[in-house]
Amino acid sequence: MIRVIPVLDIRQGQAVHAIAGDRAHYGPIRSQVHPGTDPVELAKAGQAAWNLPDLYLADLDAILGEAAPNLRLYRTLADLGLNLWVDSGVREPHDVPRLIESGVAQVIVGLETINGPRSLQAILDQARPDRVVFSLDLKNGRPLVDCRTNWGTDRVDEIAAQVIELGIERIIELDLARVGIGRPDDSLGTVRDRRAAWFLGGGITSAAQIETLRRAGFAGVLVGSALHDGRIDRDSLDRINNS
Repeated sequence: MIRVIPVLDIRQGQAVHAIAGDRAHYGPIRSQVHPGTDPVELAKAGQAAWNLPDLYLADLDAILGEAAPNLRLYRTLADLGLNLWVDSGVREPHDVPRLIESGVAQVIVGLETINGPRSLQAILDQARPDRVVFSLDLKNGRPLVDCRTNWGTDRVDEIAAQVIELGIERIIELDLARVGIGRPDDSLGTVRDRRAAWFLGGGITSAAQIETLRRAGFAGVLVGSALHDGRIDRDSLDRINNS
């Protein structure tokens, strides 16, 4: 069985359509499950439409350092009964407790915002490894930021090995260049290091792709556009869950 995790990207309190990592041009989301952009109403509608227990929330204002994490929104979503995965641009250990107190089940620590392995180790020293997920933030297969100074390498497999050695148990490989573009991608990744559970985000457009990734050993996938536009529907999800 492979875990399918719906995605909501939030900008200025509204759900937006993420396209290829070009954040300056993200427009309002258009979803078949709900006509508006209110993230709480979309989450409720998604629960009813997809019957999936998780929700991945990217708080873009917080990731970009333009606003504090939207803790009130996180609590409201968690109170819906969702298992909430949140990327709010965690940078230091003191960022983590308030997220957990706000109902966040899985704190995403992203390569884009974390200041190297020392900061990640400090976070893991404070929070249990089962509450922290590392996001390998990529664009066209390369790290989204220059990692050579803080990580000593810009090789994705070497960065993955480092975070696993520190104690990370789950890794999301998230390629922003593939997000929201609506085109199938038959070159989606392979599990890089089986000491961790791997999740894949970006470029998931069909149930057939998800099945291929399940056979390849992925623990889960992050899916946004293909759920909201109906390419992956409830029947497809039920078949995936029963496979």
